[in-house]
Amino acid sequence: MIPKPKSAGGSFVELVVIVVLALGLALLIQAFLVKPYQIPSGSMEPTLDVGQRVLVNRFVYHFTEPEPGDVVVFHPPKGVTGGGPECGVQPKPDQACPQATPGEASDTFIKRIVAGPGDSVAIRNGIPVINGVPEQPDGYEITPCGINGQGCNLPVPITIPGGHFFVMGDNRGQSDDSRFWGPLPEEFLIGKAFGTYWPPNRIGGL
Repeated sequence: MIPKPKSAGGSFVELVVIVVLALGLALLIQAFLVKPYQIPSGSMEPTLDVGQRVLVNRFVYHFTEPEPGDVVVFHPPKGVTGGGPECGVQPKPDQACPQATPGEASDTFIKRIVAGPGDSVAIRNGIPVINGVPEQPDGYEITPCGINGQGCNLPVPITIPGGHFFVMGDNRGQSDDSRFWGPLPEEFLIGKAFGTYWPPNRIGGL
């Protein structure tokens, strides 16, 4: 038996349902699984350029712990954007900020985790020294601090508290990061950046 052809009205309703379901699925994926972000500044050069777009896995840290080397998107502490002191306490001379201000800002940042809970962190020539061992980049490059870079030498170590991470931009002389506003609470993490999709000549993994 040959089925009757669908009416124009029925086909239109079917198309609307398909579009609505597709949009709902896309929103669900962005809300809980993978979300795109655009790089707003040069703080992660040479790894990520201004305007480049990345994909962020929003659920990975439900199953695994963040690790040094991860490129992460997060909400910074409120002191970063609130107009007051960035750091939650007055650091000692030649020391990174040891404690963030209370509260979570609505802005989003992207940086690299360089140290985790319990680690001792000092900065020499823009290089984090973790538990007495200078950073040894594995699979990524950094832009050195340079002559006029900020936060390049903070030799007095701090200890990262439990549930916190020390993050830095790969552009070590041009990044507003944990050196200035302190260790990042784990609950402020949005997810891990795992790949770039724009521009086409920079498509690849992180």
